[in-house]
Amino acid sequence: MDATAPVTEPAEDPGDDSALRRPVDKHDARRTALAESALKTLGERGFAKTSLREIAQNSEFSHGVVHYYFRNKSELITYCVRYYKTRCATRYDDIVETATSAAEFRTRFLERLSGTLIQDAQMHRLWYDVRSQALFDDTLRTDSRDIDTLLEAMIWRVLGRFAELVGQQVNAEPSVAYAAFDGLFQRALLAQVSGDADAGERLERDVVALLPLLLVE
Repeated sequence: MDATAPVTEPAEDPGDDSALRRPVDKHDARRTALAESALKTLGERGFAKTSLREIAQNSEFSHGVVHYYFRNKSELITYCVRYYKTRCATRYDDIVETATSAAEFRTRFLERLSGTLIQDAQMHRLWYDVRSQALFDDTLRTDSRDIDTLLEAMIWRVLGRFAELVGQQVNAEPSVAYAAFDGLFQRALLAQVSGDADAGERLERDVVALLPLLLVE
């Protein structure tokens, strides 16, 4: 795309019901659709190796459309990661709300944790890639911190409910508990993307060993 050419919004499809939405709703819906389309390419190739043009080539959207809704690659990628991780942050909420015993809670939580490690490995890999890039790119830092805050709150809800079910109290700050879980997950993710078939089971064992260390009578 010619950087000097004016960027105009793609023409409306008169048969598209989205034309009836308020402009801000339609704009957000289109950005979300672009994010969903881009996630697979980003998860496979990573932050550094992916351009807006390559994202467009692997989606149903033109490069012009992608460039209209996102000014640059950093904006698109942070939007994609925020979109995905915001959904991830509620991944265990139904378990927190419905589990009635510590044994049930632990079983369901571990199954879902190892399940997302295996099924969503590319998306998690993209998140860690973006978070690492935030050390060097200040345009990524605010989103990275915000996502970390969401995930920290997620782990705190999980740990708090488990502590309640076993009749104990959490013996760690939220940031420490999150760092402990996150470290185990990132280590397991590296094993998973490296072809280790036992990565999920090992993660479950590591979390089982970690939980008592974060609780106190």
